[in-house]
Amino acid sequence: MTPPSEGDTRTFQRTFTPEDVRQFGEVSGDEQPRHLEPDDEGRLLVHGLLTATMPTKIGGDLEVLGRSMAFDFRKPVYTGETLTCEMTIEEVTERADRYDLSAAVTCENEDGETVMTGTVEGLVWKQV
Repeated sequence: MTPPSEGDTRTFQRTFTPEDVRQFGEVSGDEQPRHLEPDDEGRLLVHGLLTATMPTKIGGDLEVLGRSMAFDFRKPVYTGETLTCEMTIEEVTERADRYDLSAAVTCENEDGETVMTGTVEGLVWKQV
């Protein structure tokens, strides 16, 4: 495990499918028609918290144990759109057994429009 450093930036790209949305609806219990019935273009509206799994994936890659997450959903996301999520570590405090960190998150669609922003606070345990 590489210790986290201020300024470290990671990205993750994903295109959600109708099956992703249906499965998330089933698991979460959020099966509103807006997520299950296609729009005029045949797309499904992606759940906000499904979009929020993108920074969760990055955090998992960095071995972050999340303490708090706050997200602002700025534009709707639809199936078939490619999203790019960027997480930048803004602050790291080293402790005896861990690193406490805070990070900023921005997710954009393929048109460069910001669809979600947020912050993540968590910790990375030191290896013993």
